[in-house]
Amino acid sequence: MPLPAAATARTSRASSALARFRLPGLALAGLAQALSIAWPGDGRPLWWLQLLSMGALVWLLGSLRAEGAGWRRAGLHAWLFSTAWLTGSFWWLFISLHTYGGLPAPLAAIAVLALAAALGLYYAVAAAWFVVRGPKGRVTGALVFAAVWTLAELVRGSWFTGFPWGAGGYAHVEGPLALWAPWIGVYGIGAVAALTVALIALGSLARRAEVVLGLVLIALVFGLPHVAPSLRGASTGSLQVALLQGNIPQDEKFIPGGGIETALRWYGEQLRDAKASLVVTPETAVPLLPQQLPVGYLEAIQARYSSGTQAAIVGLPLGGRAGYSNAVLGFQPGAAQPYQYSKHHLVPFGEFVPPGFRWFIQMMSIPLGDFQRGGLAQAPFIWQGQRIAPNICYEDLFGDEIGANFRDEAKAPTILLNVSNIAWFGDSVAIDEHLSISRMRSLEFARPMVRATNTGATVVIDAEGRVTHQLPRLTRGVLEAPVEGRTGLTPYARWVAPFGLWPLWIAMLAIVGIAFALGRRQR
Repeated sequence: MPLPAAATARTSRASSALARFRLPGLALAGLAQALSIAWPGDGRPLWWLQLLSMGALVWLLGSLRAEGAGWRRAGLHAWLFSTAWLTGSFWWLFISLHTYGGLPAPLAAIAVLALAAALGLYYAVAAAWFVVRGPKGRVTGALVFAAVWTLAELVRGSWFTGFPWGAGGYAHVEGPLALWAPWIGVYGIGAVAALTVALIALGSLARRAEVVLGLVLIALVFGLPHVAPSLRGASTGSLQVALLQGNIPQDEKFIPGGGIETALRWYGEQLRDAKASLVVTPETAVPLLPQQLPVGYLEAIQARYSSGTQAAIVGLPLGGRAGYSNAVLGFQPGAAQPYQYSKHHLVPFGEFVPPGFRWFIQMMSIPLGDFQRGGLAQAPFIWQGQRIAPNICYEDLFGDEIGANFRDEAKAPTILLNVSNIAWFGDSVAIDEHLSISRMRSLEFARPMVRATNTGATVVIDAEGRVTHQLPRLTRGVLEAPVEGRTGLTPYARWVAPFGLWPLWIAMLAIVGIAFALGRRQR
């Protein structure tokens, strides 16, 4: 029976209003996803905002599916969401490119937007496949959406060296889903969040029982970890650390007679006078190669820690004509040679030049822009019964690479250490986002993480992902605090250490493959 003319007109007006709302709605939802990782002001992650933003995306994609939208239209809508989300997540790259790199402001802005847009294509393809080729059932549709979205996250985190900054799971470093981190990691959390909101969003479009199923799933995934056994391993004792935060401005850091002199003097004094069992400086706290340092500078540090009951880890560049590395040196009594860790996962454009982009680097004035890569799973720094595994700058963004250190439980780290210099990004949300990343690694591996940074966040994080001690950002000071090491392996560490993220890849691909096969059979 045809609808009355008035009803048809109302339906047409409603569809027109939805179409006008869809594009700005998706852009706003994408920005909300970015804000959920670290809310401006207090820097707190907002897990509920991430669920709302993802739910809005799925609901709008579901409406496109109901309208029979094609690949181009569906992909464009998802691409708008992801570009807004990623731009909002790492807009602060503009500061490093323009303020400190010397790139003209319009070009710096275009570069950030282009990066976000390029990475957003992964999600555009995933969402378009869901809309056009995904199963029409609400439950199977929700499963497929969660799978293809997670695959897009995995691709972004691995292709072309990977840049997974701002992944949706980091919004859940606090909140009910955080308890799943030691089981399935940040990408697994993102998949569970996507599945939950997809069930509710797709079910609400048809006013179906999937809404109830989604609510039941929420209750289960939020509640099950509370009844699981504790995953904290045995204590390996407490270590007193002194974390140095020099707060050297980035535009002065490599200036002779300015930031270089200040850094050498202040860090030298703190390393000389520290009382803690372990003293740690930030990344490149000593901003010169050893052969460029004043005569006797590095030798004095080594002599200071050659006896007694203290050790130090110092960040500095190493190398010569054969190549350079972003590294830390560890000094302790009785060691014939300093311990060395060289950064494995380098930053494109900042620490190595991707093929074909030398012209881009030459437009900027970034020093030490082409490093050599250190090995994966390098030996820990062993001190006072603790096995301390360093990582430098954004290396803690790659949980699977940190997981490689846990292949042998008897040699697994008891403490994780991050040394960073976020001064490249000013007083921005990058500091808060990086803190959430470190907290997620602590949750995944049930290990404390200590962070020594140039401008913040210099903190001690316990094995449950909680910040126990912290220095104010953008101040010069020393954070003295105890950190308790831990042993044991979480379920996440047990599967990510030998296999990396392949179990997640296989699980998500299997879901998509099964759904595709069932869809072809039904057709």
